[in-house]
Amino acid sequence: MALGGRLRELREQAGLTGKQLAESLGWQASKVSKIENGKQTPSVADIEGWTQATGSSDQAPALLASLRTLEVQHAEWQRILRGGIRPRQNSLAELDQKTRLFRVFEPTVIPGLLQTSEYARARFAESIRIFKLPNDINEAVEGRMKRQDIFYRPDKRFHFVLTEAALRFRMCSAAVMLGQLDRLVSLSALPNVKLGIIGFETQYTASPWHGFWLYDDQKVLVETYSAGLNLAQPQEIELYANVFGELSAVASYGRSARAIITRVIDDLAAQIAESSPELP
Repeated sequence: MALGGRLRELREQAGLTGKQLAESLGWQASKVSKIENGKQTPSVADIEGWTQATGSSDQAPALLASLRTLEVQHAEWQRILRGGIRPRQNSLAELDQKTRLFRVFEPTVIPGLLQTSEYARARFAESIRIFKLPNDINEAVEGRMKRQDIFYRPDKRFHFVLTEAALRFRMCSAAVMLGQLDRLVSLSALPNVKLGIIGFETQYTASPWHGFWLYDDQKVLVETYSAGLNLAQPQEIELYANVFGELSAVASYGRSARAIITRVIDDLAAQIAESSPELP
């Protein structure tokens, strides 16, 4: 319906009635009505003809991107994960292989590619519980760890930006979180990995509304509680690239980033020490 509505706007901007547009394309008038009201999905040729007839050929790439992602743009987790979590990791691994530049922003969790096996296990256990999924947690953890081999491919580049909140939210046991934070320090030293941390004291220029993954300039992946959004329209990719640019510009890197991580490690270690009974 959204795609049909956009096509209707182009027709009206061109000053054409539905009948006039249909005649110019050699269609029955009912086809224009069906497409505009979401009753019929247009083909690639339909969109190309429509934009040419309305003098809006420059809009064709965005409209074709909408058409390509029409069925997968809003993919519900219950459908994606009905076969378990491991198949999802396999599909992400395929996407990883096609991507050269990864740009990732996460405000609340550690991104999957940076996770330890223990942290990943905690995340998968949560998904299995919330979505009532088949329990293939061991296979899922194995799949996520296998994906991390990609860090050692010299043709791949990674730019991660995390908030300090993502380092402090207790998404697992304190001991597991300590191991996860140590892992971040280690991965930040890889030559093809750029890790930025936005500390609590930082003044934001763009709001950290939600996490997202940019795969080259081809796709944006956004995960919500109910679905995974696969965004491929040029204007959407440009928007998220601009937002990533603003978020990454205020992040700390190198020693400054590691200092924030170390500060969180020290705070967490002190909390563990306070809560542990003294040895006799």
